[in-house]
Amino acid sequence: MIALKDILYKVTINQVIGSTGIYVRNIEFNSKKTAMNDVFVAIKGTNVDGHDFIEMAVKQGALAVVCERMPEKRKDRVTYILTDDTTKALSIMASNYYGVPSQNLKLIGVTGTNGKTTVATLLYSLFKKAGYKVGLLSTVKIMVNDIEYKATHTTPDSLTINKYLSEMNDEGVEYCFMEVSSHGIHQKRTEGLDFEGGIFTNLTHDHLDYHKTFAEYRDVKKQFFDQLPAKAFALTNIDDKNGSIMLQNTKAKKFTYALKTYADYKAQILENQFSGLLLKIDDNEVWTKLIGNFNAYNVLAIYATADLLGLEKVEILRLISELDSVSGRFQYMVSDDNVTAIVDYAHTPDALKSVLETINNIRTKNEQLLTVVGCGGDRDKTKRPKMAHIASALSTKAIFTSDNPRSEIPEAIISDMEKGVEPINYKKTLSIVDRRQAIKTACQLAQPGDIILIAGKGHETYQEVNGKRLDFDDFRIVEEYLKQLQG
Repeated sequence: MIALKDILYKVTINQVIGSTGIYVRNIEFNSKKTAMNDVFVAIKGTNVDGHDFIEMAVKQGALAVVCERMPEKRKDRVTYILTDDTTKALSIMASNYYGVPSQNLKLIGVTGTNGKTTVATLLYSLFKKAGYKVGLLSTVKIMVNDIEYKATHTTPDSLTINKYLSEMNDEGVEYCFMEVSSHGIHQKRTEGLDFEGGIFTNLTHDHLDYHKTFAEYRDVKKQFFDQLPAKAFALTNIDDKNGSIMLQNTKAKKFTYALKTYADYKAQILENQFSGLLLKIDDNEVWTKLIGNFNAYNVLAIYATADLLGLEKVEILRLISELDSVSGRFQYMVSDDNVTAIVDYAHTPDALKSVLETINNIRTKNEQLLTVVGCGGDRDKTKRPKMAHIASALSTKAIFTSDNPRSEIPEAIISDMEKGVEPINYKKTLSIVDRRQAIKTACQLAQPGDIILIAGKGHETYQEVNGKRLDFDDFRIVEEYLKQLQG
């Protein structure tokens, strides 16, 4: 049990009915999970308003309610706290409840459209290799030093974040690397967290179903840097046209990285092959198993962050050379008859373009490049024709298929994609609704030396169809079909 007044420390309170001197058990924002002696926080969600469930939470034993509007019916035994923003209040309360765990380690946030998972995960791996106890909060997984948990969101809810940070404190974790999504920033899940630094990777077309305009999407990302404290560092990709915008109002110490323009941290690509990259960073050459221009940026961000956190530069370069690629991020295999299959999470136009350009820069023009790609249902529809345009223009053959159709009809999603194909590229496209069949077709079309790219789902081991998650692993499936065809 913990005093309610201690949980409410730093929360902006407009009105209190009852006593904040009471002791509560847990914080809950789901009325169904609320139990005896809990404090219930009424959150206005996208589809559901928690204020409609205050009475239910009280019936189930809530001792206190935090809300943006006072309920007309109130119980004498319950304390009601009125605030302007319950989402922000929840984040601050969660941090207080767990003893402000972010202050007891160095927390680094990584934000941007592409590269968040790679940068956060590889920083986790690098610092582990350097001998530190490290935490990771990512799309793929959550790591509390050596303990792995399954991730459900890019940025979890604030209670979950602080719960894991608290566990990291218990395990003696010194550094934590965290993906920070635009949804997470907008929904104030990172409020109350004490960041040691922030990294901006890039900003391209994504999530316009949620943010409505690109400017809004950009400004939400910028909020993360605006809120960094003076003691923190803000590291930005200055080659991205939005990179300098991220630094405009931050109080943090400003640093930049780039491949093309002047920056605090600069890299040059010396070699770019399927086996990896040879980079020149700070006049030192380093070989990395990561592939492509986009990964040159990721490696440079990792190098700069490790340097800002005090690691020796020569040691950082040595550790970078030992890093393996992240699951579902340009993950590839070569079959016995020399067909290269690449699985990548590229699910935005820019990410798909970067991956295809990387492959085209490496391959000779004698091999076919067969691209299997779809777009998610119930998400930003405006990127569908763009994705198809890029795939058909930059591939020998583009096969349009299902991604995670969710509640939408897969054929309708593919139809939206097909609208982006230029007439000159019509003959280069196929549409196969069943993703497994699309992958099989790509394998059947591939000749020795050819390259297959399966884009969009990457590390995901499921497909979301009509509210169900069905087992589906791109890498395992393409591996299976290539072996069958070899046999």
